[in-house]
Amino acid sequence: MAQYQPDDNEYAADDYEMADYSEDLEDEYPNGGRGDADSESDDDYEAVCKRTRKGGNFYEFYYNTRAVKPTIVHFQLRNLVWATSKHDVYLLSDYSVKHWSTISRKETEILNVAGAIVPSEVYPGNLEHGLQRVQISTMAVKDNLLVAGGFQGELICKFLDRSDVSYCSMLTYDENGITNAVEIYHSSSGANHFMTSSNDRGVRVFDTERFSLIGHFSFRWPVNHTSISPDKKLVLVVGDGAEGLLSDCQTGRTVATLEGHSDYSFASAWHPDGRIFATGNQDSTCRLWDVRNTKTSLEVLKGHLGAIRSIRFSSDGQFMAMAEPADFVHIYDTKDNYNKRQEIDFFGEIAGISVSPDAESIFIGVADRTYGSLLVYSRQHEYFYLDSLI
Repeated sequence: MAQYQPDDNEYAADDYEMADYSEDLEDEYPNGGRGDADSESDDDYEAVCKRTRKGGNFYEFYYNTRAVKPTIVHFQLRNLVWATSKHDVYLLSDYSVKHWSTISRKETEILNVAGAIVPSEVYPGNLEHGLQRVQISTMAVKDNLLVAGGFQGELICKFLDRSDVSYCSMLTYDENGITNAVEIYHSSSGANHFMTSSNDRGVRVFDTERFSLIGHFSFRWPVNHTSISPDKKLVLVVGDGAEGLLSDCQTGRTVATLEGHSDYSFASAWHPDGRIFATGNQDSTCRLWDVRNTKTSLEVLKGHLGAIRSIRFSSDGQFMAMAEPADFVHIYDTKDNYNKRQEIDFFGEIAGISVSPDAESIFIGVADRTYGSLLVYSRQHEYFYLDSLI
């Protein structure tokens, strides 16, 4: 990812104007982030993209609240919204990770990183004196655990049912060691693990019992995002290279190279069936792949504004949501072969999207200085007459 080292006056994302964002994006990724304009004409580019039908209504607007203000710190990192149920969502707001309940319509501060962060428990590798004033670049929340990564390589772990931080350390002391992504998952043995992706080209695996480092793999470019396959055998790796990688979960060895994108990738996700997976790129496309034949992508889905920053599949596999940097979230019907989509449009940068574990709700964090808010959408169901007799 692009190196970005903000000074003390640049911590709060809500001080980052939309115009500044657009200028930075154009300077960093001319031609819409699609690589060299001479390498591929607009006609050729459009030709490879799937023509889809707009007009789906899979999720209906439920409400929008400005009581919480999602924020971002780096314009390329947008994994800062996480739902743990259809009523519970966690998001970054300046120096705080906050919980929002759709039932009580109240927010609760879960973690504050504006000052000193000192762990209350003893684990190998825990920094006894803790950390100071951390800028959270990415986070994940699952199974009662919050894991947050920082701009300088910091790692913070906190159980949601405990008042204090359990673990904090440095993933790396590399001068370009920003933590780009975190994923919490169950290993093949059933144990809880989490994986971090860093700009120092490293992917690290930790257990959540003792926060022990149990795996460390290095790649040839900064790693922006990883996704574990449902069978826990493969990890999808994307970063500062046009190609993506499928690697062995245990060894980190590359088993397949994915070619087709023309820029850097920042998003990846697996369909629950373990066969289809997706990559999101700064060439403004999301590519769908079949693990049984990775020589070419199955489909190419196009955004409107630019990079595809986040991708999420619903737990039942029926829908795939992808978010652009601002203004647009697209939801595709996977059972209709991605032919039909719902387009959610609004104004503002997107801090993250999250589908609830039961696939009943979609949360969208809007990080705008004036109109920052949390959008909530509820799944639509088709109820038939005979259903009422059951």
